[in-house]
Amino acid sequence: MKTAIIIGATGLTGSQLVDLLLHDNRFNKIIVFGRRSIGINNPKLEEHIIDFDQPAHWRDLVKGDVLFSALGTTLKAVGSQDAQYRIDYTYQYQFAEAAASNQVSTYVLVSSAGANPSSLGFYIRMKGELERDIKKLPFKHIQIIQPGPLDGDRKEDRKVERFSLKVLKFFNKLGILNKYKPIHVRIVAQKMIAVSFSTATEPQTYTLQQVFEL
Repeated sequence: MKTAIIIGATGLTGSQLVDLLLHDNRFNKIIVFGRRSIGINNPKLEEHIIDFDQPAHWRDLVKGDVLFSALGTTLKAVGSQDAQYRIDYTYQYQFAEAAASNQVSTYVLVSSAGANPSSLGFYIRMKGELERDIKKLPFKHIQIIQPGPLDGDRKEDRKVERFSLKVLKFFNKLGILNKYKPIHVRIVAQKMIAVSFSTATEPQTYTLQQVFEL
């Protein structure tokens, strides 16, 4: 059985990952790192409340078999591109670097459709830069999932996002904008777990359509 590590466990995808992994007999231990508790009591669960800005305090604790990285925020939530970059890129990269140095063998990242380090768009470029730099780390197995807009029940109210998802679903039915077809976070979490068992030694990237086909 395996030990899973999760960052971003309080988020939309991460919370689904926690639930699925706690009920998956292939994993006997789930270690969660985050800024606040996820509020779950389970004998399989180990939780560390950390300050991502203080890696010296937590990097030696990042030990296990698989790191699931689902950390992320929105520009609206943090107020600036610099703050979003610190969470979506810096924290995730520093954590992955610590995991790799501690011989964690498998890394699974939820990224974004169209991620490209050369993009003119801030968000897509940031995601692309993270993918590019993660691939340079010495993990045995790297799995990157590029979903479209995430569909699911959010704790916070995002009226604009809900409206955008409805519009996208309408166009998808017409065969338009399928590259950005919304996908439910439960499916993304299921696919992240599925690809964590891949034995491929080269980094694997799954586009939205490939995620649906997994």
